[in-house]
Amino acid sequence: MSTFERYLTVWVGLCILVGIALGHLLPGLFQTIGALEVARVNIPVAVLIWLMIIPMLLKIDFAALKQVGRHWRGIGVTLLINWGIKPFSMALLGWLFIGWLFRPYLPGTEIDSYIAGLILLAAAPCTAMVFVWSNLTKGEPHFTLSQVALNDAIMIVAFAPIVALLLGLSAITVPWDTLVLSVVLYIVIPVIVSQLLRRALLADGTTEKLDRLLATLQPLSLVALLATLVLLFGFQGEQIIAKPGVIALLAVPILIQVYFNSGLAYLLNRWSGEEHCVAGPSALIGASNFFELAVAAAISLFGFNSGAALATVVGVLIEVPVMLSVVWIVNRSKGWYESAPSVARNSKASRNA
Repeated sequence: MSTFERYLTVWVGLCILVGIALGHLLPGLFQTIGALEVARVNIPVAVLIWLMIIPMLLKIDFAALKQVGRHWRGIGVTLLINWGIKPFSMALLGWLFIGWLFRPYLPGTEIDSYIAGLILLAAAPCTAMVFVWSNLTKGEPHFTLSQVALNDAIMIVAFAPIVALLLGLSAITVPWDTLVLSVVLYIVIPVIVSQLLRRALLADGTTEKLDRLLATLQPLSLVALLATLVLLFGFQGEQIIAKPGVIALLAVPILIQVYFNSGLAYLLNRWSGEEHCVAGPSALIGASNFFELAVAAAISLFGFNSGAALATVVGVLIEVPVMLSVVWIVNRSKGWYESAPSVARNSKASRNA
């Protein structure tokens, strides 16, 4: 992790302040930017999201899907957490905390929108940063790559139905045309473009061209993320200044779901006998969120000024420090994890194979 990435939370905080200040000083500019829409999709934000997502997807080799059987226990656990538990547990936590416990302290007109933002945040697993988390836990790189490739393939077909189902259960009208357009714009097209570009860059049999392009695009990707936050908070500034406690309240269900899902994935891997080098990245992939997609979808579905957009941005704000704490827990508990008889037995069998 570069120094810039290590202090991402600091930059996010600064962008929040800059966005709020610019929103007050230049309201006309932000209104003009917000009006640049086609089919409820904001064009400047769409461009910024592409700049964020394409470099991440360039790292993914979908040929790695052929390796999914090598660590079938870890793959199974992560798929269960990502697609069978996390979106639904976040919806439950949103209803419990935002819809009930914290309702008296939140603006009543935004309750459903906040819950929708939390659902969007949890409905898609992280694509890029998990490679950093996996490396920090000495994770098995082939498992991480194959799991991320598999998740991206599933995301193309599963994201919209899961979001629509959970928004429907939240009694929120689902704008299907905008939701499908968001999936095509922010998942399908970037995946196709990135894989065609990746194939062209690797045509000479080396990774030199790909590595050079990624080195150029990666800083641009982070700058695009921060620029998106400036725009978001330029529109959200009035609400944040009026009720700064909203961010703290929204962070509660996000924090709980991260620790719950990472802990559950870690324990299920231990119970199944999976090696620690797989359990670590499995827990981290199971807990992290594709916040870039969540931010884009929230803006497209509900608008810049919505509570949904604000809720997804809170996820960005706490992502790095929370995930680093999960990395610390995974590393410190390695001895305890490997003391399980099933883990020791399967590790011995793998070495003898």
